[in-house]
Amino acid sequence: MTALAFLLARLLIGLGIFAHGAQKAFGWFGGRGLDGTGAHFGTLGFRPGVLFAGLAAFGETVGGLLTALGLAGPVGPAFIILVMIVASGSVHLPNGYFAAKNGVELHGAYIAGALLLAYAGPGPWSLDDAFGLSFSETATTIVLAAAIVIALLHLALRRPQPAA
Repeated sequence: MTALAFLLARLLIGLGIFAHGAQKAFGWFGGRGLDGTGAHFGTLGFRPGVLFAGLAAFGETVGGLLTALGLAGPVGPAFIILVMIVASGSVHLPNGYFAAKNGVELHGAYIAGALLLAYAGPGPWSLDDAFGLSFSETATTIVLAAAIVIALLHLALRRPQPAA
């Protein structure tokens, strides 16, 4: 049952994040696509907006797929944590906790799940297990720390809209 639990967690978290990235990148699932998402990111102070939208789409699609497949250990979860920190810090944190008020609730759940998968590993029904790959706690910590630093740098690069 533990193997099934890891598989379900990886699929729910990984494919959920992948879908968010596909909305940004391709306009799938009712998304805006790269141009629409880029315009929105520009209003949030991320300029050039299309560049930052592309980075977010990459982090979500690649991080989601790696996590769902259980491949490359902590790399997929690190991408998820990175984009969730940026989303929380740029949009959702001022709205409080609950998702019903556009708060950080969902982002916190994704971060918690990604942390668990990063440190516990993807489980026995994963590509990492099939290929005999494993990652030390030290390597996982380094990858996650790098993701957090990159997320904070993204937030620091935001610039307010110029006055009209």
